[in-house]
Amino acid sequence: MSGFLDQLADRRAAGSDWYANSKLAGVALGSIAVLFGATLLQVSFGAYPLTLGEAWGAVFNPAVVFSAEAWRAFLLGGDIPEWFTQQQHIVWNIRLPRILVGVLVGANLAVSGAIFQIITRNELASPYILGVSDGAGLVVLVVLTFFSGLVPLVPVLAALGGGIAFLLVYVIAWKNGTSPVRLVLAGVIVGTVFGSVQRALFFFIDDLGTVMSAQAWLSGSLLNTDWAQVRIALPFTLLAMALAFLVTRELDVLVLGEETAKSLGMPVEKVRFAVAGIAVLSTAAAIAVAGLIGFVGLIVPHMVRNVVGSDSHRLLVGCLFLGPALLVGADVGARLALSPIQLPVGIITGLVGGPYFLYLMRQTEDMGEV
Repeated sequence: MSGFLDQLADRRAAGSDWYANSKLAGVALGSIAVLFGATLLQVSFGAYPLTLGEAWGAVFNPAVVFSAEAWRAFLLGGDIPEWFTQQQHIVWNIRLPRILVGVLVGANLAVSGAIFQIITRNELASPYILGVSDGAGLVVLVVLTFFSGLVPLVPVLAALGGGIAFLLVYVIAWKNGTSPVRLVLAGVIVGTVFGSVQRALFFFIDDLGTVMSAQAWLSGSLLNTDWAQVRIALPFTLLAMALAFLVTRELDVLVLGEETAKSLGMPVEKVRFAVAGIAVLSTAAAIAVAGLIGFVGLIVPHMVRNVVGSDSHRLLVGCLFLGPALLVGADVGARLALSPIQLPVGIITGLVGGPYFLYLMRQTEDMGEV
């Protein structure tokens, strides 16, 4: 009898896994469709007029696609080949890199948001609420304003700033251990202080151009991104994503609650702090190249969780697809909605994310705890 019950339980679990995986596949395919549509619009339209044939002829031109010289310039830096036509330059050096940066930033923000929500067991947590983005942002703003020679080290410095901010959050929240509630409250405090310092820096900037670029960066923007930003973000993104998927089992245990995790032998504080370091690295990679883009790290994990459930592996995979689709789609709207005026993408994500989150809050009675 017990063997029959075990088989029945296994069949139910297999059926549940199949259903969850099919939902995840739906999220992935839907995200790819949105990303493909946004890419079509991003490449085909802009201030410089190109016909669809010219734009996509440049994208799939074998002379570029199979050119080792061109890819060496794209991925390692250096001069673009002299034989590039004007259309190829616009498509390959302006429009396509902007899409790639949007994909990297969207993935980083979504995955880091999911991790922060798991380690705090709070759906309202995000890199911004926990002060990490403000710490990383303050360091990046200081570099952009006073130490422009250190720009190549921006991701490392941003990660350092985010790490210091999260360490401060931990110190403030510590009282014979930490708790998700104290972490969130401490994050709000640290974020407020660091945000105030960011605004104070503007009073020490004399150059108007620097003020404008810093303001655009604080708003969150993919404007003027190119292969340099891809080269900055790509290695840190790959590292952060690999580490995130290595700790999915630990994340699943943390979701069960501190008492359960401790009863299973997990050193909760050490694991929580180490996993948070991965999220800090992911957040820093996004902030270093795109500034402070809000709501992606808050909304995307919540949307994916509602579809695929709380399994950490599925959640991170879903975020890896939906985050880039949402951000690249928002950037297309920011670039084309009021053309030739280009809005920072952070404004679009705020305008879309705010009402959506308010809708979720009104529809869900027990929103808050994961």
